[in-house]
Amino acid sequence: MIKTVIGTDIDYAAELLCNGEVVAIPTETVYGLAANALNPDSVQKIYNLKNRPADNPLIVHVADIEQVYKYTYDIPEQALKLLEKFSPGPLTVLLNKKDIIPGTVTAWQDTVAIRIPKHTLTQVLLDITGLPLAAPSANPFTYISPTTSMHVFKMFDGKIRYILEGGACDAGIESTIIGFPNNNPTLYRAGAIDIADIEKTIGVKLNMPDKVTRTPGMHKKHYSPFTPVLTVDDIDFEIKRNSGLNIGVVTYNAYTDELPIDNQVMLGTTDDMTVAMNKLYATLHDMDSKRYDLIIAKRFPANGLGVAINDRLDRASKQ
Repeated sequence: MIKTVIGTDIDYAAELLCNGEVVAIPTETVYGLAANALNPDSVQKIYNLKNRPADNPLIVHVADIEQVYKYTYDIPEQALKLLEKFSPGPLTVLLNKKDIIPGTVTAWQDTVAIRIPKHTLTQVLLDITGLPLAAPSANPFTYISPTTSMHVFKMFDGKIRYILEGGACDAGIESTIIGFPNNNPTLYRAGAIDIADIEKTIGVKLNMPDKVTRTPGMHKKHYSPFTPVLTVDDIDFEIKRNSGLNIGVVTYNAYTDELPIDNQVMLGTTDDMTVAMNKLYATLHDMDSKRYDLIIAKRFPANGLGVAINDRLDRASKQ
């Protein structure tokens, strides 16, 4: 059995990656399972560890915009504007891939999801290895994404050699994914950047996909604890409707009087969704460990970062 270690030895992490191994790494969004994106065998290890379907593409992490040019071509002007504004950071863009990127990374599509992560350790790791790193979230397929090294350890103890300790993730949910089919900026996944900020930067409204495009994180059931989740507008009604069950509640701004406070987690006390976004996955991990019969989550206002939070809660609710 593999001994899994959590540590801060970035040179050891780089050595493992260069030797074809998978390493869990911190990013500003969530922890990722990283491997050399140019090595199909290494990439396949990620799919095997996560039990991820082969038709679900991965995000490639690179050091800077120069590296984006190295692995993609015909970059739209609006994509460059977004990269210059929000990178390094939680922005992923879908671009035409060069042949150097293996089909295993992109589910054999002509586009690659690529981003420049902001976390300092990950930036150093990219510089040391000189590699693009495929790095989906470090969780089994459809389970809650990890925002601490211990979340990763609980899911992959004995399965990977090293988890690079980088502290709790700043953003707490995944990147926003934007594509450019026919040069039309299109939102494929709401994430840690407010959609309004993206639209302001490029000066146009984002389109919604007019067909099913295979992009990371778009499976209907995703980010889901083992405990069943209900995402609702009226928490009190659902608590009464499910009386007799041991229920945990995820809410914001106000507790419900229908349950003890100990059964509730308030993600935030203001309309600033940044704090709530940061706490979401850690809260779901904690609630899942308490073995509730049901988790009831209050739907957030459908604006700003609330769009991304609702997306995660709705996918967690799918059975």
